[in-house]
Amino acid sequence: MVDVLVIGSGGAGLSAALAAKEAGASVLVVGKMYPTNSQTSMAQGGMNAALGNAGEDHVSLHIADTIKSAHGLCDEEMVRHMCADAPKTIEWLEKIGVPFSRIDISNNKSTLYPLPSTLSISQRQMGGASAKRACYAQDYTGLKILHTLYDTCLKEGIPFLDEHYLLNLIVPEDTIKGVTFLDIRTGEVKQIDAKSVVMATGGYGGIYHGFTTNMYGATGDGIAAVLRAGGAVSDMEFIQFHPTALKHSCILISESARGEGGYLLNEAGERFVDELKPRDEVARAIFSQMQEGQRVFLDVRHLGEEKLMELLPQEVALCKLHEHVDPAQEIIPIKPVAHYSMGGIDVDHALEVTGIKGCFAVGECSNAKVHGANRLGGNSLLEITAFGRFCGENAYKHAVYASSKPTDDSQREKDRREIDALFAKESQESFYPYREALGSLFYEKVGIVRENHTLKEALNEVIAMQVHQKTMALHDKSRENNQNLIEFLEFQNVLLLAPAIISAAIARDESRGAHYKIGFENENDDFKKHIVLQWKREMA
Repeated sequence: MVDVLVIGSGGAGLSAALAAKEAGASVLVVGKMYPTNSQTSMAQGGMNAALGNAGEDHVSLHIADTIKSAHGLCDEEMVRHMCADAPKTIEWLEKIGVPFSRIDISNNKSTLYPLPSTLSISQRQMGGASAKRACYAQDYTGLKILHTLYDTCLKEGIPFLDEHYLLNLIVPEDTIKGVTFLDIRTGEVKQIDAKSVVMATGGYGGIYHGFTTNMYGATGDGIAAVLRAGGAVSDMEFIQFHPTALKHSCILISESARGEGGYLLNEAGERFVDELKPRDEVARAIFSQMQEGQRVFLDVRHLGEEKLMELLPQEVALCKLHEHVDPAQEIIPIKPVAHYSMGGIDVDHALEVTGIKGCFAVGECSNAKVHGANRLGGNSLLEITAFGRFCGENAYKHAVYASSKPTDDSQREKDRREIDALFAKESQESFYPYREALGSLFYEKVGIVRENHTLKEALNEVIAMQVHQKTMALHDKSRENNQNLIEFLEFQNVLLLAPAIISAAIARDESRGAHYKIGFENENDDFKKHIVLQWKREMA
């Protein structure tokens, strides 16, 4: 039995694993994919910390900006915790080798690689921030952090179990005892017993299939597993739409492009919004232009090719590859798409899951109530590292006093029978068209601007899909490396989460942050609260 089982090998999971290992725990990290394929690598723009290297800044300003962006729907104690931890978190990341871009105070020249201590970490402006606060590594910030964390885990001898798909949590008497997984390579259902578990499985933006910056695998698997096990979720209606994704591919163009001075233009060449407003306001402004029949573009031509290649080389490459546009010479066609889920697994101040003792959650799958109705750009990388370490420490503390008596294999056997039943079922209809339809349905009716009657239509369509799911089956009957099976299990999870998202959106008759509802355009103090959903736990 392992002390701390970490599910998810992105930035949050790796930070938790390192902290638990440092505290003295035996640790195992299990992931659906390989660590360097995590969503963390797509966080390009930067990580907030009030260092004051690019002008006056203070932790109190970071706290105030976060609360303002959250539209008051946050836990101020957790916000203060995260923001106060930011400088020492940057210091820790720098110590383990993250190559932050730096600025030479004497001549204002930046470089990606660590240099002598006379040079300071460079910081850039992000939307909604009152100062240049985001520490960055060109526009590869998340990728550099992720690779450094993974390298450090390997140095510390932390074991990894890759290509294992999360099935269910084992929770007898409201206390977690282990987890079941599907070994993707072999098709075998496995059980891992653990004294404590860290959920770091990412968000649910993949429900907007075809209209999201997220990878296909961002299907809320951990959130769905917690719901099935009797845990609680909250704020599921709050999904952030990033203003600038490439129009045809939905590839993210980082907020850093606007932070460095990029403009948003309509077809007439007019700027129609302050580009550094919070993301919800900018996304709605772009959506309004699109509703009027206008195409919208990002213009960074005035920055010049030399500056673009110094600060935003990845954005340049992505534009050329996916839109056949050279940003130094041409304007970039963009649209807002689903990007980040503010809601998720409900946790307390120790990041322990509501309703499941010994189970902790961190990162995008977790609702630590620091992002509220609209996440401040640059706070996601901060949350996964600062709270990741905090979560790992707390998971170890629980493990110290947890029973080492193993549980039975009833959940594993139940899951094995269900997987066998999927293989035995005769193929009647493919689920793939329904996955595409669900993505379109959510973008159109549970999107940037919402209305109660279209939300109710969406809920009815989702319920119909759930009923129709009984006719869907696998077309690939092989046991080994069966991607068809994994994608079907993911589709089951998004169908499970979809009604929770829509129902919460229907219940919130106001507009707050990323949730904007026609007919209820203002914030209402009656709704300055969290909508929490918890199911009665099914016994194995």
